Amino acid sequence: MIVVELPDEAATAAFAARIAELARAGDVIALKGELGAGKTSFARAFIRARGGAGEVPSPTFTLVQIYQLGESAIWHFDCYRLRHPEEAWELAIEDAFNDGISLIEWPERLGPLLPARRLLISLCSGSTATARRAKIDPGAGPGADWAARLAGLAARCSRHPRESGGPEQPFEAVEFLDSSPDLTSGQSHLKALPHQGGGSEQANCDCPGLDPGITRE
Repeated sequence: MIVVELPDEAATAAFAARIAELARAGDVIALKGELGAGKTSFARAFIRARGGAGEVPSPTFTLVQIYQLGESAIWHFDCYRLRHPEEAWELAIEDAFNDGISLIEWPERLGPLLPARRLLISLCSGSTATARRAKIDPGAGPGADWAARLAGLAARCSRHPRESGGPEQPFEAVEFLDSSPDLTSGQSHLKALPHQGGGSEQANCDCPGLDPGITRE
């Protein structure tokens, strides 16, 4: 498990761009979180990082928006309005899983249709109105290789440029303690960077057993 502290909206956008760089055809990226947690904002930043230059509307009512960007289409799903998982077949979700890159909001509505190899990113509120905490589960089972792809995420995300062109701001991110073979099986060993300012962080996050500012496996 990886936890990344995102101090503001620019940090969340930069984090989404880092994940977009690692994504490839056949990936399923599940975005979990309550209303207002930042799922759609993450998806918009991801799509723009892959080359999307136009409007990126929320698929709340259309349920899916498709963006043909480069060799792989990006399928942005919002499953909140699904009454049963089987309704996802009508959205051509099988085609998305096979050939596209799938961004899925409210992935729990898919039930057993959500592949075990998916990358799960759970977003919740941080210590301020614009701060977020991202909890990353790289998935398991055949074809699950996100753990290996994410090995360098903390180092690459240690700094990010603000969209306004201002000075770089540090992520409050986790680092890998080592790059042992356990990483490829999803068992990563991590440590948390200190919280900025030295004070305690109060995060409104549904992360059982996870103390603010501390990362556990």
